Amino acid sequence: MDRSNARLCDVANLILGAILLFSPWIFGFEAGHLSQNAVISGIVIAVLAIAALAAFAVWEEWLNLIVGLWVLVSPWVLGFAGNRTAMTVHVIIGALVAILAAVEIWITQPPFRLPTSR
Repeated sequence: MDRSNARLCDVANLILGAILLFSPWIFGFEAGHLSQNAVISGIVIAVLAIAALAAFAVWEEWLNLIVGLWVLVSPWVLGFAGNRTAMTVHVIIGALVAILAAVEIWITQPPFRLPTSR
C-alpha cells in the first residue's frame, strides 16, 4: 500500500494533537484534571504522529489508537462529562484520532489470509 495515504493520517493526527494540546486555552477549560488530560494527551498524540512521520512503525499507530480511545472515554472516566465544551472537544478529537489510527493500521498492514490446505 502506498505510504502517502498513511502520511496524511499522521499529519491529521499531528494537527488534532496540537488542537487538543492547546484546547484548554482555545476553549477556556477550567484548570485541573480536564486541562491536564487535554495537554498530556495532546502531547502524546503529536509526538506519536511526529515519530510516525519520521520513521513509520506500526506500534506507533497502535499507541495512537489507544490514546485516541482514552481521549474519547476520558470525560466519563475522569468525571468531567458535565463540562460540555471539554467533553465535546475530547470526544470529537478522541474519535477522530482513533479512527485515523485504525485506518492507518488497516492500510499499512498486509491482509490476513487463512492458510490453504493442499
